[in-house]
Amino acid sequence: MTEKMAIAKAINESLRQALEADPKVLVMGEDVGKLGGVFRVTDGLQKDFGEERVIDTPLAESGIVGTAIGLALRGYRPVVEIQFDGFVFPAYDQIVTQLAKMYARSLGKVKLPVVVRIPYGGGIGAVEHHSESPEALFAHVAGLKVVSPSNASDAYWMMQQAIQSDDPVIFFEPKRRYWDRGEVNTEAIPGPLHRAAVAREGTDLTLVAYGPMVKLCLEVADAAAEEGRSLEVVDLRSISPLDFDSVQASVEKTRHLVVVHEAPVFLGSGAEIAARITERCFYHLEAPVLRVGGYHAPYPPARLEESYLPDLDRVLDAVDRSLAY
Repeated sequence: MTEKMAIAKAINESLRQALEADPKVLVMGEDVGKLGGVFRVTDGLQKDFGEERVIDTPLAESGIVGTAIGLALRGYRPVVEIQFDGFVFPAYDQIVTQLAKMYARSLGKVKLPVVVRIPYGGGIGAVEHHSESPEALFAHVAGLKVVSPSNASDAYWMMQQAIQSDDPVIFFEPKRRYWDRGEVNTEAIPGPLHRAAVAREGTDLTLVAYGPMVKLCLEVADAAAEEGRSLEVVDLRSISPLDFDSVQASVEKTRHLVVVHEAPVFLGSGAEIAARITERCFYHLEAPVLRVGGYHAPYPPARLEESYLPDLDRVLDAVDRSLAY
């Protein structure tokens, strides 16, 4: 069945489906139950599934993730919500030293099928610690899968796949896109969770993005088309593992690459993509791989965030510089 829904609604429907299909699936976090989450992503779930399966927790992120690890060891599949991106760091110890390492530490005998949902990114005019993009910190940690959908269909299906995965998955949700609507076929057979998708085909230059920046890159491609330039947009969908093969295939065709993400450019995921694609495509590239992202500074106050975040002009400038080589 195909239905048009917002990304937030798609995640809600996906969680509902998972709760119905498997009694071992639990949802837990701050205000996820009675309130339905600060973005209402879990709205109605506690009412329908009860307080023992949709659990309002104390304001203690380390305790939330630590409890989820214990539940996973007992055979459950917990989905935990970190209310905002900047709130995850009290739980970083649990995620990095326990969640990511238990499988290797047990020589594969212990699995921790935990999904950590994190609304992330800017663009909503929020206060400090509510608009950060820390995905590279988690992608650097072996043992964690890190994904981020850019549209409603991916939000629905990637959440299903993350919950079904035996690996811990950090699920970054682009909060500025929660209300973007798109078609969702709840009966479609999705592709692999960690495979990139070509969101728009083109021939002159490849734009690579994920999460909130995919929509911006599609707008950039529209603007470039008015000047006769054909840009290909690749939606990574997964940050760890990264689908370098799909990026390489696109770059071998277009011979130019610009990577876009909200997180700071310094040591961001774009740096890894630039390095790998330079290694793989050195003789195909006609210009250096360029990156557009946030600045290496703490996320600014809301009044300044539009000057911090990548926008149409900054990405188009990178496109112009790449094609000018």
